[in-house]
Amino acid sequence: MVLVAAMAVVLIAAVVLGGIASGLGRRGDNQRAADLAALGGVRAMRGSYPRLFVPAYIGREPNPAYLSRGAYLAQARERALATAKLNGAERIEVAFPDGGSFAPTRIRVEVRDPAVFEVGGERREAAVDASAEAELTPAISADALAAGPGDYSGPLALRQGKPMRPDVALAFDRMAAAAAQDGHALIVSSGWRSTAEQARLFAAHPDPRWVAPPGRSLHRLGTELDLGPESAYGWLAANASRFHFIKRYAWEPWHFGFTLNAGTTSVGYGGGGDGGATMPSFVPAQFAPAIAQAAQRWNVSAALLAAQLYAESGFNPFAVSSAGAQGIAQFMPGTAAAYGLDDPFDAPSAIDAQGRMMRDLLRQFGTVPLALAAYNAGPGAVSGCGCIPPYPETQAYVARILGLLGGAGDTAGLGTTLDVRLVR
Repeated sequence: MVLVAAMAVVLIAAVVLGGIASGLGRRGDNQRAADLAALGGVRAMRGSYPRLFVPAYIGREPNPAYLSRGAYLAQARERALATAKLNGAERIEVAFPDGGSFAPTRIRVEVRDPAVFEVGGERREAAVDASAEAELTPAISADALAAGPGDYSGPLALRQGKPMRPDVALAFDRMAAAAAQDGHALIVSSGWRSTAEQARLFAAHPDPRWVAPPGRSLHRLGTELDLGPESAYGWLAANASRFHFIKRYAWEPWHFGFTLNAGTTSVGYGGGGDGGATMPSFVPAQFAPAIAQAAQRWNVSAALLAAQLYAESGFNPFAVSSAGAQGIAQFMPGTAAAYGLDDPFDAPSAIDAQGRMMRDLLRQFGTVPLALAAYNAGPGAVSGCGCIPPYPETQAYVARILGLLGGAGDTAGLGTTLDVRLVR
């Protein structure tokens, strides 16, 4: 009896271990299939993403380049399902977490194939579900310093033998005179640098945290100065803003960029201050004058402001988000108060405040993608990493606006592409 009982225990243990092994194997297979399917689906989205933003019609004829949101999602779903099946999955569910937006960027795939094993000659199943999400995200972390379509090619002034834009030189003169009164003799160690010179510097010190790769340095715009001596860093941090200079990066106490009259053209976005000349066709006629006026007043592209409003509220002046953001430009009450906006539901006033805020953010962060991220997630989140923060909402927000700008033909100098990323 003891021997029979022992054999029964061994058999039961073997069945249990076999079931566990089968379950672990199936879970691994399911997860691999889900991961690859999500990546396959989002790659299909990346390939089709620009087609969401082109005009649906050219004159009266359908535009063959245009892709509706439904067709865009159908393509992604088809690719995800096919990829999952190629990897042995059968029970597959595909969803789009942000599918209700005008330009979805996320896909979720769940694989529910069970683990199968036998107990006492009977076929048993155990659930071993696996899921994966992937997204399109702006590839800005490596390009955070990509700031223009090319080197600054206008006139240059020299200060201490270093070239810079003439208006930057005059502002530096005023700042240097004030520093001298306080006992600091400012030194200019670097000003405008061509892409070729940046390439030589990067080759000598290939660390992108300290030396930007060629084509990605703000120094090529003529607005940036590396200043010293070290004893003046404290004075500069406290006083540079009086002369319209800002410390660009927390980790570089010597690097100051000129912001006055920089607009968007000088900080990595073509067409700043266009006054509505490039007003996108998706703008409702009643809001075009307010957008054009804000673009002129704050020297920010009308296309950029329009794309934001579309992404923020769909041009609904009375929109209220679940987080409490209000109006056409989705101002939180505290931010509205800081910008003197008494009524966020007054569309012209909100658009003007939006233009002013974007002017400020462009001056602070130097590129359109980072300024957009700061508008959505807050300046602190962007300053903390010098990148678009890894928040799904913010990543998608920036991607949608860049897509809209591409559809409006207004992406000069953005230097931004969309990456594919598995998020979970």
